[in-house]
Amino acid sequence: MNTATDWTALRDDFPILRQQVHGKPLVYLDSANTGQKPQVVIDAVDAYYRDYCANVSRAVHALGERATAMYEGTRETLARFLNVHRDELVFTSGTTNAINLVAYSWLLPRLRAGDVVLVSRMEHHANLVPWQMMCERTGAQLLPVELTPQGEIDLDDLRAKLGPQVKLLAMTHVSNVLGTITPIREICSMARKHGVATLVDGSQAIPHMPVDIASIGCDFYVFTGHKVCGPTGTGALWAKREHLQSMPPFFGGGEMIREVSFERTSFNDPPHKFEAGTPNIAGFIGLGAAVDYLSGIGMAAIAEREQFLLREATARLRDVPGLRIFGAASHKAAVISFAIDGAHAHDLATLLDLDGVAVRSGQHCAHPLLQWLGVGATLRASLAFFNTLDEIDILVRALHKARQLLA
Repeated sequence: MNTATDWTALRDDFPILRQQVHGKPLVYLDSANTGQKPQVVIDAVDAYYRDYCANVSRAVHALGERATAMYEGTRETLARFLNVHRDELVFTSGTTNAINLVAYSWLLPRLRAGDVVLVSRMEHHANLVPWQMMCERTGAQLLPVELTPQGEIDLDDLRAKLGPQVKLLAMTHVSNVLGTITPIREICSMARKHGVATLVDGSQAIPHMPVDIASIGCDFYVFTGHKVCGPTGTGALWAKREHLQSMPPFFGGGEMIREVSFERTSFNDPPHKFEAGTPNIAGFIGLGAAVDYLSGIGMAAIAEREQFLLREATARLRDVPGLRIFGAASHKAAVISFAIDGAHAHDLATLLDLDGVAVRSGQHCAHPLLQWLGVGATLRASLAFFNTLDEIDILVRALHKARQLLA
């Protein structure tokens, strides 16, 4: 593991980690749900509202020009971070908004009865429900790509289902439940050979590992800002330039236009034609600060740190009697979903909270996957680089205690 970074010192960058919950130090193990915010992000949002609060791209006064420069600066920052061109990045309120934009603006005009949309069996609802809605409207079919018993994509099943009738393959980069890291480059290459467009949900990938979209070879890539240490209500869609040019706007209103008359409207160039209305200016300025912060640490170092924590947490959790971990992929992110025999996930999560431990319980917006696993709910401990071995031990002790209380 990289020893050059003082990971314990980095905890001081996150004000929320200093608090106590129910009289116990907060142990935050829910980063797959939302990432915590370092002070630099909080300061960036605060500075916008305190010092230069103005709308973007609509004023030539000093405040408006500064706000616009900072807002568009985030687009530049994200483009460097993801190795894409700034004009191919559409700001959205998050992954869900980005996927719906592609569903309505790109897929719906192209989808016909008899066509197929492929998704994996482990998709978050955000990468399933919009495609299902499009299929119901057109008579197309939504089909799942199956998983192996280890919780990995069954590439043989994918090969069997790819064909000329498939109009889109939508796949997660990292499962929010199993932590499985999909072989996304290989998957997109397989799809290209069949002329199938691909959309990748990177919500759980971008916060935890280096992501080079240009090397993946997908048509669309989406992610959510609040999981990348940024503010809520932020995210982005990256799309190939030809797609953005051919797609009609999803929302109409101010700023996404070039000229408006009662006879007709001409639209702005991408990405702005998809960004109607006043955006979450402070949020995107904060997102830029978050990406700069993570880049300063180094995504490769973050990935290495989290893999170390994943190995340690997995080994220590296996010592808890009756505990079952779901997902045994050979390549995993630092997400561990588990259940304990005879104890409901919600009851366990409530008892863990009393010891200051924050985990997610439930179906994690992945009902089809939980049905495939044969469980009604799981606990999910999702780690970030700021977590420690001591916190993992606190989780394990709290689970032992909860088991005894529920016995």
